[in-house]
Amino acid sequence: MRRISKSSSNKLSGDSQRLVSIAQGMAQAGSRLEERTWEHALDTLIHKTLKSGHQEAVDAALEHLFKSDLSAYDTLMEAVEAGSESCAVEHEGVHYHALLIAVPVLAWTRFSIASGPITDELRTTLCAHLHGHLLASDTRLAMVPTLFAIDQLPRSHAETFALTQRLAQATVKGTPLRPLANAPETAPFLADTRYLLAVVAAPAGAPLFSWQATLHPSERVQAYEHWRKQASPNIASLLPGCGIELLMPEAYYVACREADKQIRPASIRAAVHFLTNTLGVEANALRAIIGGFSEDPVTGQVDEYRVGFALRQNPEIIYGVVWPLYGPEDEDESAVISFESLTTPEILETDLRTPLEEIVALLRSCGITHIKRHSEHFPMEFCDDCGAPLYPDAEAELVHAEMPEDAPAGTGHFH
Repeated sequence: MRRISKSSSNKLSGDSQRLVSIAQGMAQAGSRLEERTWEHALDTLIHKTLKSGHQEAVDAALEHLFKSDLSAYDTLMEAVEAGSESCAVEHEGVHYHALLIAVPVLAWTRFSIASGPITDELRTTLCAHLHGHLLASDTRLAMVPTLFAIDQLPRSHAETFALTQRLAQATVKGTPLRPLANAPETAPFLADTRYLLAVVAAPAGAPLFSWQATLHPSERVQAYEHWRKQASPNIASLLPGCGIELLMPEAYYVACREADKQIRPASIRAAVHFLTNTLGVEANALRAIIGGFSEDPVTGQVDEYRVGFALRQNPEIIYGVVWPLYGPEDEDESAVISFESLTTPEILETDLRTPLEEIVALLRSCGITHIKRHSEHFPMEFCDDCGAPLYPDAEAELVHAEMPEDAPAGTGHFH
């Protein structure tokens, strides 16, 4: 289940109320036939709302349902995502359905992770690999000639809708696309995700992906392996000095969520590698301090973990990593009996049940043996000056992560 931001307004507009009512009707449907009737009405209203740019109506409906009807909330969220990342278009008498897909690339480095324009030659090569390994034969594809950082992606469903519509028209008409203009600045991280965005279109009713055409979903895994093997060298050329891992190209929101999850362990490994190499110490000279953070600490629900790193002989937090929780992961935390059980050598990777267990296992696998976890939950506090998250030190004080003054120059800008 996905969370949304809180709003101060409790009054629903007409469009918001209709979204709520139709989503509830769809969630309560007793047959597929009834569900399809609700679905058509919901899709029509979502299309109208997003086309007019009324994101606030969608947000208000989602917030209302999140508080009052979680089943209908999930129904509406799924419909809004589908309505913004897919569309139907017509060209020269042929009706197409189109889907916005994202190609996530996990990247980690001691330096900087690139983003920005890509060459037409490289884009043509990557499109050929997508056609050759993942897409059905009777599809059209248009890729944006830009490698996106996460904060350069659409920020709302309405923006995603507008992008999908524009790319779908370019896909079926074969018109060229331009690189992203005036891209916002992106914060530097040791491990981060980059994205390629494309729209794939097929005649209405025809398959989009190769495993749909053969009706063999098991072929997804093989298709992904072929894509990763062939495309990795091409994408590596865009990210000099970085280690990379290509994830499965998927529908936009699914791909982004999977990338958000997969970048978390890479962030911890990159942090340990950075600190040991920059400071010239072994991993066992570091200690890790873990705190659970919540938007509402009174409820006891953890929204993210923050891991602060310090030198064992020094109490100051020198670096930090945020591990956000997604879906039902916060509910899984109740399965942890004691922190001491997590730090015993006998725990195996196959036994991991919760994010906390995964964090501890990752730290141990990186060579960090001194690990402390605070039992209390902290509020989601950030630095007033730079906006960076604050991390708990050994005394449970929330502090800014600062590299030592004698650290090599050029390392302090990473958060």
